[in-house]
Amino acid sequence: MGAEFLLTSLVVVALPGTGVLYTLAVGLGRGIRPGFMAALGCTLGIVPHVIASIIGLAALLHASAVAFQTIKFAGVIYLGWMAWNILKDGGALDVREDSRPLTSPQIIRHAILINLLNPKLSLFFLAFLPQFVSPGAAHPTFEMLGLALIFMAMTLGVFVIYGACAAAARDHIISRPRVMTWLKRCFAGAFALMGLKLALADR
Repeated sequence: MGAEFLLTSLVVVALPGTGVLYTLAVGLGRGIRPGFMAALGCTLGIVPHVIASIIGLAALLHASAVAFQTIKFAGVIYLGWMAWNILKDGGALDVREDSRPLTSPQIIRHAILINLLNPKLSLFFLAFLPQFVSPGAAHPTFEMLGLALIFMAMTLGVFVIYGACAAAARDHIISRPRVMTWLKRCFAGAFALMGLKLALADR
C-alpha cells in the first residue's frame, strides 16, 4: 500500500454519490448524531461488496445479466422510494424542527440498503482492490482485505465530516421554510437522478 492507493481512495470516497447524499440529508434534517449513524451505515453497506469481490461473487454479477439486473432494479426502486420519502410530509428525511425521531437502527438500515443494492460497487471493488496488491504477495486475499478495511475507515471519516458539516448548517436551514422546501426537492431530485443513472448502467 502506498500514497497512490490512499489518494485514489480519498478521491473515490469524497465524490458525491448516494451515500454522501444520504449522510448530508440525515445530518441536515436530524443533527450530528444521526448524521454519524448514516455515515456508519453507509460504511457497513460496503462490507458485502468487499466480501463479494474477494470471494469472486462480483465475477458472477459481471457474467450473469439476470443477477446484475435483479440487484440493479431493486436498487433503482429503493432510490425512487427514498426520493418519494423525502418529498412527502413527515417523511423520514423531513428537514424541520419537529420531525419524527428516527432510531439509529432505522438510519443505519436505510444507509446499508442504499449501498447494498448497487451492484456497481461489487464490480468496482473487483477492479479496484487487485490493482494495489503487491506483486507476488504471499497472501493476496489478506492484503486485499487490509486495503478494503483502510478504504472503509476513510469512508467513515469522510462521511462523518459531511454529516457534521450538514448538521452545523441545520439551525440556519430549519428557520427558513422556503429554503427547506427547495432543499427537499433537490435531495429528492438527486436520488431520482441517481436511480435513473443506475437504471441505465451497463455491467
